[in-house]
Amino acid sequence: MTSQEFTREEYLQTLEALVAIKSNYFHEEAIMDYVYHRLRDQGIEAVLHEYEDEQVTGFKGKNVIGRMGDGERGPKILLNAHLDTVNPLDSWTYEPFALTVEGDKAYGLGSCDMKSGAAAILLALERIHQKKKDLKGEIIFSFVSDEEGPFGLGTNYLIHDQLINDGDIAIVTEPSSAFTRVPFPNVCLGARGGTSYRVDFYGKSAHGAHPHLGISAIKDAARVVGALDRITLPDDGILGRGDQCIINIQGGGDACSVAEHAFIEVFRHMVTGESRETVYQEIDDLIKSLNLACDYKITFRKGPTPGSDLFLPYVSDREDPLMQAFSEAVTEVTGDQVNYGYFDSIGDFNYLGSRLDQPVVVFGPEGGNFHSADEWVDIPTALKMTEVVYHYLEKML
Repeated sequence: MTSQEFTREEYLQTLEALVAIKSNYFHEEAIMDYVYHRLRDQGIEAVLHEYEDEQVTGFKGKNVIGRMGDGERGPKILLNAHLDTVNPLDSWTYEPFALTVEGDKAYGLGSCDMKSGAAAILLALERIHQKKKDLKGEIIFSFVSDEEGPFGLGTNYLIHDQLINDGDIAIVTEPSSAFTRVPFPNVCLGARGGTSYRVDFYGKSAHGAHPHLGISAIKDAARVVGALDRITLPDDGILGRGDQCIINIQGGGDACSVAEHAFIEVFRHMVTGESRETVYQEIDDLIKSLNLACDYKITFRKGPTPGSDLFLPYVSDREDPLMQAFSEAVTEVTGDQVNYGYFDSIGDFNYLGSRLDQPVVVFGPEGGNFHSADEWVDIPTALKMTEVVYHYLEKML
């Protein structure tokens, strides 16, 4: 095992500083400002990348990005972490914007997902900058906004603007062990993808006293919802099986009237071999088999830029030399063999793994209650994650 580079105290100080800044998605300006100035104060040449989604959300956001080293002399290693969180819930029993440490657990909004991983990258960058001036390769770092929002806008616009597209490997410090429930150290080699679609149903209104004279869009929408489980979802043998989740159903009109319009929305997790076209075909085939009275229309959400309308599944090559070197770094730091796995949901890593020509490592600590009240991270594994990221950079560069 390698010698310890970081203390528990300094790690918790960094995590505490990040958790204290409210940064639910679409409200990340304060935390971007903190990370930008912290890096600049250390002499690291961070820059602010600004973007605007003019197509869908109208959101104007920022990322903190930068480069260290010389990419002509060795590998280019991309580090990616999102600084935003989900919105705070009323059911918290701890203060969500203060880090509460109880034994080996640290509670706070974003403590696990993923300010723990952002803290690891921050500390590793600062230590590399302090100790190793002549890098034989390049670090590309990206602290991004809106991962928890609808489109992963921060990472999407970095790719769209071609600011991080030349990396040889990407390391995303999402809480892989916490999310997959695979014991630390868990390295995820891929992830399921996802897309959402909407089906609108168009019937005919009539008075509620004479419903037989109308065509109820709600009744036909309900028939489709009830039949969704008839779809045989594919299993690719690697990422597992696809999933579908009904996220919305609405319909109605005037009082005491047959509903002329209704719609449903479905989120569909995808595995390799699937595409928007295959998902369209499966729902269209199902609806046609039901012989509905209503007309219908299937639509997929529009993305802000090309490639951002859905999150494609991906699988990285375990035998890639840079991937193997990362696994070796994990074992060298932790003394344990890597537990390989795959993420079963979506994130910025999907954009990196499917839209860029590079392997992607998702590696992070144990923890719990992410996207819920009283979120927590396991401190020992978060500290080891930090050591692994630093050791890998030192080893490769």
